[in-house]
Amino acid sequence: MCERGGGTLHVFPSRQRPDATPSPTLSHEGGERGAPGVAPVAAFGRGNAGRRGRGGGRGAARAAKKNDTRAAGDCPALRNRRPSIQGVTVSLAAFRVLIYPSPMTRILPAVRGTLTPGRPLADLTWLRVGGPADWLFQPADEADLAAFLARLDPAVPVFPMGVGSNLIVRDGGIRGVVVRLGRGFNGIAVEGNRVTAGAAALDAHVARKAAEAGVDLTYLRTIPGAVGGAVRMNAGCYGSYTADHLVTARVVLRDGTVRSLGPREMGFAYRSSLLPEGAVIVEATFEGPKGDPAALEAKMAEQLARRDATQPVKDRTAGSTFRNPGGFSSTGRADDVHDLKAWKLIDDAGLRGFRRGGAVMSEKHPNFLTNIGGATAAELEELGEEVRKRVFESSGLTLEWEIMRVGEKAPVAGAQA
Repeated sequence: MCERGGGTLHVFPSRQRPDATPSPTLSHEGGERGAPGVAPVAAFGRGNAGRRGRGGGRGAARAAKKNDTRAAGDCPALRNRRPSIQGVTVSLAAFRVLIYPSPMTRILPAVRGTLTPGRPLADLTWLRVGGPADWLFQPADEADLAAFLARLDPAVPVFPMGVGSNLIVRDGGIRGVVVRLGRGFNGIAVEGNRVTAGAAALDAHVARKAAEAGVDLTYLRTIPGAVGGAVRMNAGCYGSYTADHLVTARVVLRDGTVRSLGPREMGFAYRSSLLPEGAVIVEATFEGPKGDPAALEAKMAEQLARRDATQPVKDRTAGSTFRNPGGFSSTGRADDVHDLKAWKLIDDAGLRGFRRGGAVMSEKHPNFLTNIGGATAAELEELGEEVRKRVFESSGLTLEWEIMRVGEKAPVAGAQA
């Protein structure tokens, strides 16, 4: 049943057989007479294939088959109003993307930012692979983020995502809430020899802004990604690391608490930190030595030229694939040693240009995993694992992933639901 009148559409779990995949139910609350009505959305998910929702009947089933949108039949609430998912108003197109089994049918806290259900993530990563997130949350500001996390069920996983430059999202997508910071989190301010930047500010922009003010944070210029990721991963280049320059990081913890963490509390190590699970970095303050702006600009230009000559910067990559077993990054100096560099071990194992499907270890720099077109996340990860195996057989050394791999693998075709 679906009553006419004003109100809001919500998604709640519907009653299912014990062996069925839960599907959402469309609830239209607050009608003209104040009497709620319920219209089940046509069932979706492997466990519900072919089921008909009471509200749509054969009409809903035909609409789902024709448009692959699992429309709610002839329900006036959907036809005449913009639906809302868990109280968040969304477009009908966004509503219709909920066509896969998901535990995210619980009520989520109201937000002032944007909360998108079933958001595909491939276009948000540099490798252009990956399935959808149950929910993508783009907070309006720090207060919006803190309030959301404070009220969000602690059982719901939270994954902070930057610009996707050092990330493989698996083909099955991410269960839980992915938090992605945007406008409102990309400001850059310089005071003395300290630079404060929002977590969404690009590393290259921070380096250039600092150099204009005579502050040397040039190590950030060639690091792909944004400030949040640089702090979380202790990014570094040419012998300089984030741990060497960080004064404090402002963080919203999973329970919504806001804290400032110094380098010691961050627990920095080579390409890693001890940032708590589900915590979101929102801002960081760095300190660098003073320098002449023109000299700093020339230094960055030289670094860019060196990078462009040795790395596949025009290809679809996610930066360095594996950490250097030696525990340090390239210094860029003439006396730099390469015996314990990941690229050298891969090259010595004869894996430069090694490929699987559309995934290739770059010919230009063998520690760069590249999507040359049409690669899946599975192919990229499987290629990386095969490289690790063969390098170990060749050298006795184990390569550790530097690229983060998150989410679930895609279901095997033909597997039982």
